[in-house]
Amino acid sequence: MNQPRALIFGISGQDGAYLAEFLLKKGYDVTGTSRDSQLHTFPGLRRLGILGKLELESVAPNDFRSVLQCVQKVKPDEIYNLSGQSSPALSFAQPVETFESIMTGTLNILESIRWAEGKIRFYNAGSSEVFGTTHQDGADENTAFRPCSPYGVAKAAAIWQVQNYRENYDLMACTGILFNHESPLRPPRFVTRKIIQGAVKIHRGEASSLMLGNLDIQRDWGYAPEYVEAMWRMLQSETPQDYVVATGRSESLRTFVEMAFDQLHLDYRKHVTQDPGLMRKTDILFSRGRPQKANEQLGWKAVTPLEEVIRKMIEEELRQPVKA
Repeated sequence: MNQPRALIFGISGQDGAYLAEFLLKKGYDVTGTSRDSQLHTFPGLRRLGILGKLELESVAPNDFRSVLQCVQKVKPDEIYNLSGQSSPALSFAQPVETFESIMTGTLNILESIRWAEGKIRFYNAGSSEVFGTTHQDGADENTAFRPCSPYGVAKAAAIWQVQNYRENYDLMACTGILFNHESPLRPPRFVTRKIIQGAVKIHRGEASSLMLGNLDIQRDWGYAPEYVEAMWRMLQSETPQDYVVATGRSESLRTFVEMAFDQLHLDYRKHVTQDPGLMRKTDILFSRGRPQKANEQLGWKAVTPLEEVIRKMIEEELRQPVKA
């Protein structure tokens, strides 16, 4: 039996690293891309110990020729699109780059698949940001989109584009609409990693305070390594569909902060202050997913509780060397 071949656009991020690890364990031949694979250090792949176990290619997703040449060279059975600007906050400062990297990148991959020989299965990374603030009972695959950021708008457009190609060209193309998912590989620009780093610095005596925005926002937080399995399961289905991937539970940012500080035997109230400058007018106040479809049709379910996710993040942060 031939070894299955997977191509991951955007392998340098949190999800790309965990997905590569997952697919390698499944026996896949994995190729990953970044804009400049010779200069990128791939810290996530290094931390997981898999950097030398896969192939790397330099690809600019918003350049159709670059994407097409990569697809023709690798000849993958499955393509996972995790590329593009990934920060909702940064998208306000870089709206054009955000839209082009997400929407144009997705379109170029779809076009490359359409003209490729053979049947390529395609996964597109969606985001819960497309829903904006959800109702208390959460959002599922039939909930209307109401994005509150350029990032959310771009992700919504990409989801619709995937649906359009699926229906018009009979592609095996799916989108996973993932709610927040964290891990020790989360970059520092994300608030969850900022909290973990800040709490550890205070624990070590390197800092005394941490400035955050609105502590009352609520998110549906899961564990990233579990979410990449949902991506793979979508592409093993007989019928291509879109799925919400979430825990179905929400906690406030204040609770996240309290859990993190508690695990380090600290009282967050003595160290955390709120900065109005970090609050956005269009902040999503409440976000929760309804993952019943993924639970029932994919046999996938989030199992790691938030407190355990935070513990894993803290343990990894404590292993980092103290800066002189």
